[in-house]
Amino acid sequence: MPEVLLNRVLAIGGRILSLALTVGITLIGLAALTFCIGRIVPIDPVISVVGPKASEEVYQRVFLEMGLDKPVWQQFLLYAGKLVQGDFGTSFVTNRPVLSDLAGFFPATLELATLGLLIGTLVGVPAGVAAAYWHDRWPDYLIRFIGLIGYSVPIFWLGLVGLFIFYARLDWVSGPGQIDVFYQGIVKPVTGSILIDSTIAGEWEVFANAWSHIVLPALLLGYYSLAYISRMTRSMMLDQLSREYVLTARLKGATEYRVVMLHALRNAAIPLVTVIALSYGGLLEGSVLVETVFAWPGIGNYIASSLFRADINAVLGGTVLVGAVFILLNMVSDVIYQMLDPRSNLRRR
Repeated sequence: MPEVLLNRVLAIGGRILSLALTVGITLIGLAALTFCIGRIVPIDPVISVVGPKASEEVYQRVFLEMGLDKPVWQQFLLYAGKLVQGDFGTSFVTNRPVLSDLAGFFPATLELATLGLLIGTLVGVPAGVAAAYWHDRWPDYLIRFIGLIGYSVPIFWLGLVGLFIFYARLDWVSGPGQIDVFYQGIVKPVTGSILIDSTIAGEWEVFANAWSHIVLPALLLGYYSLAYISRMTRSMMLDQLSREYVLTARLKGATEYRVVMLHALRNAAIPLVTVIALSYGGLLEGSVLVETVFAWPGIGNYIASSLFRADINAVLGGTVLVGAVFILLNMVSDVIYQMLDPRSNLRRR
């Protein structure tokens, strides 16, 4: 018995060590790639700090202070050493620790991406199920056409068109930004999410104003997520509906609702967890264009503006954060997958 327990502990420890090494190597590779790209971009980070009118003496002093006189590989090793210690450096533009900036901007992106995922999941999964059930009939063609538009049309163009129609013309939603200037400072930040914080404070006017700002970009991200989720749901449902157990259930007199929703969808939901997790990660890292169009104070807008200003510390910090969240989502989805399907553990042995 002690030997069996020891083997289990060693196996769990080995998996944790392997996972930690994989995460570490992935994050280091991501940081190295971003660092090298930041160094070859034709933007001078020193000018971003001192300004174009600075003297040559000031320029050279800041150039040396930033360590730009060293080889690129040495610059990266110095940065990686600080990164391991949790030091993301200082932003050249805001003059604040990058970690503080990320903590301030990331909740807004998390709020927007979460709403987008909810919309994409609540609409995309039923749409995928319907497309699979009415395979090669008009509901299937319509759902696939709507999804194709979501894949093909640039999301920033949809954002501009949405602002023009629903904000400028119809006045159904508020314009760019997270909240009107009049309501800023009324709600004390607790979670970083303006919707949650205004609910906690009981400031329903602030909540309504924040909702009118977030609804349009959230719908756009939801549409983008819907296109992916509905397509993958349709593919998985088609595979399940062609299985023998579905035919057996129908021959036994089970209703179509029971066959589709309680048998086929239940089995398709297992790999669908990974699809939804990947979609969530895609929304978190792919919200740059939406946040730029809507002037949303999130991590995507922060990274984009920092990149144009050659603020490499901010760009690297944001990229590493998004990469870490993406890896975390994959780990969580893998754990849920194993909980829902115990056979996956047997396949790994």
